[in-house]
Amino acid sequence: MGTPRPPTERVRVLWLVKGLGPGGAEQLLLLAAGVVDRSRFDYRVAYVRPDKTHLVPEFEANGLVPQRLGANTSGPALRAPWIADLRRAMSDVDIVHAHSPVLASAARLVSRTLPRSRRPVVVTTEHNEWTSHRTPTRVLNGFTAPLDAHHWAVSDQVKDTVWTSRREGYDVLIHGIDPEAVNPGPDARGRLRSELGVATDEVLSLTVANLRSNKDYPNLLRAARLALDLEPRLRFAAVGQGPLVDEVAALHTSLGLGDRFQLLGFRRDVHDLMAAADVFTLASAHEGLPVAVMEAFAGGLPVVATAVGGLPHQVTDGVEGLLVPPGDSHALAAALVTVARDDDLRQRMGAAARARAADYDIRRAVAAQEQVYAALVSRSPHA
Repeated sequence: MGTPRPPTERVRVLWLVKGLGPGGAEQLLLLAAGVVDRSRFDYRVAYVRPDKTHLVPEFEANGLVPQRLGANTSGPALRAPWIADLRRAMSDVDIVHAHSPVLASAARLVSRTLPRSRRPVVVTTEHNEWTSHRTPTRVLNGFTAPLDAHHWAVSDQVKDTVWTSRREGYDVLIHGIDPEAVNPGPDARGRLRSELGVATDEVLSLTVANLRSNKDYPNLLRAARLALDLEPRLRFAAVGQGPLVDEVAALHTSLGLGDRFQLLGFRRDVHDLMAAADVFTLASAHEGLPVAVMEAFAGGLPVVATAVGGLPHQVTDGVEGLLVPPGDSHALAAALVTVARDDDLRQRMGAAARARAADYDIRRAVAAQEQVYAALVSRSPHA
């Protein structure tokens, strides 16, 4: 048994995430970094992907300097060399909180190679439905999950996709945003609409989603084509980057969307873009609990989205927005046209969305996590 922890010593917490690109889990960690209790907890961040560093400057601005595991070794990012760095990082902390199923599995197994006096407590958060993972990832995650000291899921829908034999130990913790930080710059609406070439009488639909299969950009682009043919006042813009960029661009060209649907790539001014928009749209095939929808609420935007993952618990159909079945481009287009043609409906839904924003304050989730961290460390054999 290790030396008892002095009562004034901070609990050392390592957040472990696959990359620091502009994805949902990464954004949640960045938001949490701004509200954590630094007087009681010493936070560190580690990641693996060398091509996902978009948010590193933002973490550094919050006083956290992320460590890239395997940075001093060559070879593909997700091969073994980074494991040695992970083991060293884990031996110097009390809690490892993994936010990726692959890294969670690795952390659980690596922890068992450390002496008990240096073995951290491992906790995990499931951000996406298990059915969205590749089979090897799902199997490894499922078999190693019992090694966790605690696990969370970001929504009831995500928890429901966990293997039945593993589901009992999962707590649902609704994450969130800092509503006060959704603060567009001066004259953001006019400035950004001018930049995008959107006229004052046009209706701009904004999507913020990485170009990955679960976001179903083909569904979104086909719906946009159908909607534009019915309502020429509609315009579309999408913020996101990812492995499907070439496929999405090719489909965009084949559908003849031109500048009526602008693919903006990675942007740091998402809140300004939301101020410029009239509706937020998400066409996903799978979801956890999208940060972008919470931010759209804070920006007072009605939401048109597919009824997947945690979205039906965020968006009440007919109140804050409209929900449609996943993969149904015609239904998505019809919902977009309905919202675009009814100014009063957009205003009512936008007001209802803004009223809900306070429900998603990240401080609640961080406080709940820190309470668990402290309890687990106090029970740890080497605390």
